[in-house]
Amino acid sequence: MVLLLVFALMTAAAIFAVLWPLARRADLRPGGSDAAVYRDQIDEIARDRAAGLIGEAESEAARVEVSRRLIAAVDAAEAEQAPSGGASALWRRRGAAVAGLLLLPVSAAALYLALGSPQLPGEPLAGRLKVVHEGSPIANLVAQAEAHLAGNPDDVRGYEALAPVYLRLGRSNDAVHAYSKILALSGESAARRADLGEALTAAANGIVTKDAKLAFERALALDPNELKAKYYIGVATQQDGKPDEAAKIWRAMLADAPADAPWLPMVRGALASVGQPAGPGAGPVASTAPIAGAAVPSTADIAAASKLSEKARGDMIRSMVARLAGRLKENGDDVNGWQRLVRAYMVLGERAKAQAAAADARNALAGDPGKLRQIEDMIKGLGLQS
Repeated sequence: MVLLLVFALMTAAAIFAVLWPLARRADLRPGGSDAAVYRDQIDEIARDRAAGLIGEAESEAARVEVSRRLIAAVDAAEAEQAPSGGASALWRRRGAAVAGLLLLPVSAAALYLALGSPQLPGEPLAGRLKVVHEGSPIANLVAQAEAHLAGNPDDVRGYEALAPVYLRLGRSNDAVHAYSKILALSGESAARRADLGEALTAAANGIVTKDAKLAFERALALDPNELKAKYYIGVATQQDGKPDEAAKIWRAMLADAPADAPWLPMVRGALASVGQPAGPGAGPVASTAPIAGAAVPSTADIAAASKLSEKARGDMIRSMVARLAGRLKENGDDVNGWQRLVRAYMVLGERAKAQAAAADARNALAGDPGKLRQIEDMIKGLGLQS
């Protein structure tokens, strides 16, 4: 609406600029500037004759010549003011005014309709920025692949290409759908079940849900050596409050691993997160540990905890969880904090406290439907429904 008003004002200004000169009338008074000059000359000749500056003959000759010029100037002025000429000039001005009044807005409107997009609604800045982001090469390729699959829903190769991309882009639910389609179209395999379980875990913000655990268990039933399934079964065991059993699973993976296996740092990081060293000559530890990182916030804390007794280590972790719970009492708006707190209680095996924290999160975030939905999804994924 504001843009239309601006356009209207600009058009009005352009029309005014055209009509203003046409509205000014020309000076057509009889006897223009030339006639006035000649009259002054006749008066001056008369004054010079009276003063004796010129003779009678000279003054009469000069007066006749100037009078002749005066008559010619007056005749010319009258010819310019003839009715036909004045009417013609008036009609020309009126024609130019009408043309300016009509042609300017009409031509501007026609140009805008041809080149502009008046049918499109206004779009806020956030929407435009989103379009810019979605215009990236990866997003364009994903959109093209999705368009292809919309017309070819049984193309398993398309889903196999998209599924891992969805995971990297953080589109976990889309990844779950893609891996489910791959299983439906290509049949069971250990790798496909493990991929589905990983997507389900990512969709639950890193929690190995019941469905994800079933997928990993099915993968191991098909192939006991499926590494991804083994790793996540260890994560699920840790989240069930059994860190020692989880460490056994991960240690068994390290014992059978080639020296150059790319997943070694991740497994060593998992062991470090439960306070278990990876063994002599273990090599580097991944900087980002699995889910237990919710209760162990930093690498320094992990290193310190690994030197403590089991009881002292547990007390240290519970102290950090208590600090997080205290902070959330003061600032209940932090949905990520609530998620970390509930997961931490699950890792510690304190299910009742996890349920209580989930209830507190619901109350604190009741006024924000988006954040409340995140909490509800996490509660469902953890099986904490009361």
